[in-house]
Amino acid sequence: MTTVLTVNAGSSSLRVHVVDAERETVLAERGVTHPPSREETHALLDDLLGAQDRSGAGPVDVVAHRLVHGGAALRSPVRVDDGVLRAAWQAAPLAPSHVPTALRLLEFTRDRLPEPPQVLCPDTAFHAGLPAEAATYALPARWRDRYGLRRYGFHGLSYRWAVRQARRLLPGRSENLLLAHLGGGASVCAVRGGRSVDTSMGFTPLEGLAMTTRSGSVDPGMLLWLLTKDEPISPDDLSEGLYHRSGLLGLSNGRSADTRDLVRAAEEGDEASALALAVFAHRGARELAACATSLERVDALVFTGEIGWDQPEVRTAICARLGVLGLPGRLAGNRRDDGAISPADAAVPVLVVRAREELSLASEAVAALGG
Repeated sequence: MTTVLTVNAGSSSLRVHVVDAERETVLAERGVTHPPSREETHALLDDLLGAQDRSGAGPVDVVAHRLVHGGAALRSPVRVDDGVLRAAWQAAPLAPSHVPTALRLLEFTRDRLPEPPQVLCPDTAFHAGLPAEAATYALPARWRDRYGLRRYGFHGLSYRWAVRQARRLLPGRSENLLLAHLGGGASVCAVRGGRSVDTSMGFTPLEGLAMTTRSGSVDPGMLLWLLTKDEPISPDDLSEGLYHRSGLLGLSNGRSADTRDLVRAAEEGDEASALALAVFAHRGARELAACATSLERVDALVFTGEIGWDQPEVRTAICARLGVLGLPGRLAGNRRDDGAISPADAAVPVLVVRAREELSLASEAVAALGG
């Protein structure tokens, strides 16, 4: 048995698992759904490792870390050394809510577990082979060359697992897939032959869909105007607003960033909540339709992520806008396992797949070590 400790630091959460990589089984897990303090993080990891020791399951063989942004240097899962760490820190300004936290956790686990190899698994690796026409911004070549400006794409660990499950559920009918990872961060992806060929997020995790607190794509001319008007918004205020006060939270006038709250409020007649959900669905459908242009056909649509997995109202609202692609307007509710939520005779099946980034992390880390 190869035992992998997986560490997944989100922008506002932390999830750690001990995984039996061969059996793809979670042996123990801990997590918090708020930004943990340094002390809370260390206590949580110590508690998990203590439980692992007491279970008699054996020592941890590998530690796998999710790295949201690998930058230009880290394009595949890689064993950590000092050079790798330096390269990872260079990407920190591109995902400031994620990368510094992940790397500080890595430094702690290296001290806490000095023997097992540590592996960084970039979310951007799944999109490293994007075609040039999908990866290239229409910007001056001098800018692109000097600053490494390109579309990186994100949620790769989630997409890799979702593609694998879709192939298992639809053998021989899953070469051309549309996928939507809907959670605190949200993106869509087109996959052909198991490879990412287009995606909605770009240089940072801010581009694309409206998200829970992130704006998604907005007119860059509007941002320039805000920075240069008579009473300009400062760059720090602009960043804070785009990353933390926009999306569903901003659209609902600060009511909530949680789709469950917004669905209830909309049913009770709250217009701002209804608008927030409508914008979220419109932007999701629009980005999926755009990604579909990178495929020869659409074999299936796969929803994953926390919202994609357990918010049927959102899935239905998105598919209702995609009849032009052959998506069914009628879907079943939530499932207990991965599978279809569309009618059996649907021209394009719609699947839900539970996000299992911990299993994807474990698999990627073992493979990176040649196991």
